[in-house]
Order: sequence, then C-alpha cells, then structure tokens
Amino acid sequence: MYRAGTIGRLADRTAYGYVRSFLESRGLKVRSAEMNRLVRGCTGVRKTTGQHPGGLMIIPEGREVFEFTPIQYPANDAESGVVTTHFDCDTIHDHLVKLDILGHDDPTVLRMLQDLTGIDVRTVPIDDPDTLKLFSGLESLGISKEDASGEVGTLAIPEFGTRFVRQMLVETRPSSVGELVRISGLSHGTNVWTGNAQELIKANTCTLKEVIACRDDIMTYLIRKGLPPGDAFNIMERVRKGKGLSADHEKLMEEHGVPKWYIESCKKISYLFPKAHAAAYVMMALRIAYFKVHHPLAFYSAYFTVRADDFDAGLVVRGPGPCRKEIERIDAKGNEATAKEKSLVTVLEVALEAMARGIRFLPVDLYKSDVSAFRIEDGALRCPLASLQGVGSAAAQAIAAAREQPFTSIEDLQRRAKVSRAVVDAMREHGALASLPETDQIALF
Repeated sequence: MYRAGTIGRLADRTAYGYVRSFLESRGLKVRSAEMNRLVRGCTGVRKTTGQHPGGLMIIPEGREVFEFTPIQYPANDAESGVVTTHFDCDTIHDHLVKLDILGHDDPTVLRMLQDLTGIDVRTVPIDDPDTLKLFSGLESLGISKEDASGEVGTLAIPEFGTRFVRQMLVETRPSSVGELVRISGLSHGTNVWTGNAQELIKANTCTLKEVIACRDDIMTYLIRKGLPPGDAFNIMERVRKGKGLSADHEKLMEEHGVPKWYIESCKKISYLFPKAHAAAYVMMALRIAYFKVHHPLAFYSAYFTVRADDFDAGLVVRGPGPCRKEIERIDAKGNEATAKEKSLVTVLEVALEAMARGIRFLPVDLYKSDVSAFRIEDGALRCPLASLQGVGSAAAQAIAAAREQPFTSIEDLQRRAKVSRAVVDAMREHGALASLPETDQIALF
C-alpha cells in the first residue's frame, strides 16, 4: 500500500508571471499574441509533487509496485516519512485499486455517546418519531426559535446543522427518513437545489419526492417512463458529471413523456450525490439526533469535546447575554469574518441552545477540568482546559501532566508545566488560578 501521489502544476496566472519576468529581465518586448503563446506553453508544467489527502493505492499480492509506477517522497522531502506513487492517482487508478480513507467526526461522536450512556448505537432506532420531529420543528426540544437560532432543531446534527441546510428543512418540512435522504442529496449536489429544485418546489411544479435529488433518481425514473435501461444509465452518467443532455437523449426523453421541467432540471445540474452516500449520512445523523432528544447532557458533552478548540469557555460561562452579543458582532462583519470567528458562531449557537434546555457550563478548573473533554459533573458540563481561548491543546496537556502533584503557586505552575505567560494570564483572567498565590515566597509567609 502506498499513498497516492499528486502533481502540482503551474496555473495560468503563475505562468504569466514567469513569462513576464523572463522577458523584462532580458529587455524583450513581444506582442500579446506571443506572450499568450509562451504562457500556454508553460501552463500545466509540473511545479511540485505532493500526496493525496486520503488516497491509498493497493498493490496486488505477489506483484511489485514498480510494475505499475515508480515511488518517491512528496516534494522530494526525504524527512517527510511518507512514500507516494510517482504517477498521480488519476493516471493509474484504472490499473490499481484506489481507496479514499477520509476523516469523519460522526463515528468518533457515536463512540463517545455509547461510552457516556451505555447504549449500543447500533440499536438506536432510525425512525424514532421524536427524533424525526427535530427536522421539521422544535417540539422535541421544547425551546423557542430564538434559542434554537431557527425554526428547526437540527443545530449540531451532522449534515443538517448548517444555516443553508436548516433553511432547506424550513422550506420542505420533511417528515420521513426517505425525505431526509433526498434533502441530503440535494444539499451535497452542485446546482441541484439552488436555482433548480428549490424554484420548482416553490412554484408548485413538483414536490420534494419528485425533484432530482440523487444520481440514482434519474435512472430509476427514466426506466419507469419506459426508456431502455442502457439509455437511462447513460443519461444519468452524463447529468451527474455535469455534461448535460445530448440532443438524442433529450429527444428520447420527450418521446417517452418526460416533462419539460425535468429535462430542464437535468441541464442545470453540475454534480449529483450518490443515494447510498446520502442514506449513510442520514443514518449517522439520525442516530446522533436520537441522543440530542433523549440524552441531551451526553450529546452536548460529545459535541463540544470534538470542537473544544473552537469553544470559548470564558464567554460561555458568563451566560446567554454575552454569547448573543458576540454572535451579533461577528454576524455584522459579514464576509469579513474569519473562519475561526464563523466556527465560534456555530459553537455559541449550540451553547445557547444547550443553556435553553437547562444545561449549565462550569468554568475551567485547574484540577477538575479534562484536557479536551467536557466532563459531566453534577448534571452540568465542566469546560476543559483546551476550551479556554489562549490555552492551546499542547499547553493543556502540559498542565494536566504537571498537576499530578498540587501546584504551590502560579510561579510553580509556569515552571513545572513550562507554559507561556500568555497561557497563565488567560487562566488567571478566567479565575482558574484564584486559589494560587503568585510566588512560592508569598506562599511561604
């Protein structure tokens, strides 16, 4: 098994810069046509090599990798500790099995929920009525629209927690697992919902069950309309890759009574999600949503633990008011808000929802707080060390390792844990060091 190699090539703008610098350094003046010719000649030339984020190339037993490709270090860095295929994965994926092993939070969260509650996640019902109500309203949570940051209760539910998808839920009000699978397909596609299915549903041209949501929908629908299976499959393949419809395919669909709106919808699509992927995502989401409804303390503990780095304990322990003001401040910045600020808004919205459901957040404690896990303590959640802004995961681990023996002073903490003054100041401001004197000299007297 080898990491799949990638090849970074010169973009046209970079190539233009190279050509212009080359000509200027030699005092040459050329016509724009010649400039464009040189740029085209440089564009696409290999600049560097790298590794695919999750691609693995599998070499058959009894065969050597060199029968298929040379191997190399990414960017010729022998210290990287990784060996990749020399040819990029697109060149050799027809000759070797390629696996995409990508990271996913859901299995981690489900395992944490199982450990916290003792419930085997595989036994969680997919069609629990109270869980399904989360996707169309707030009845299951018993809170207001303001506390839920919207009209549905899917905050912190994977695949259904973003503002974009929550708005889709408001517009469609799904009531079954099948409809959720369709919404998952619509949200993961490109030019499938916005300007396409959304407009068709608003105009009452068709319903959620009739729009094109996943790539499988096209083939099964066309076969039911009487098209030969081979043609139905080929049309699906063209549409899901964003290639639209050929004149022959469009004529064939019209001959079999396919509505005009359906044909136009096919032409707009750039990418369609597989239905099996959508079903797998929805099953994960429903299992996690079950815990949100029936085991809220465990749910919020797992959610915030996975996102401890984005959490701001100093802000959350002060209550709903400061949290709302911070959300308003960041929202007012619009597109100028940083990625970290946008992540903080999401976390604060979930924290407000948890507080509205009666869950308290306990401040960071030098000895009681975990490194990154939100521990359940007396019916509340104890914020971990890493959730305090200014205290990174490395500093939190160092403090946890050093606190096996009680600290005698802040000076002692800084010396034994080897943390910066900024970390100490953040903890002092939060009140986590209130019981410690500044120096051992003061403690002595």
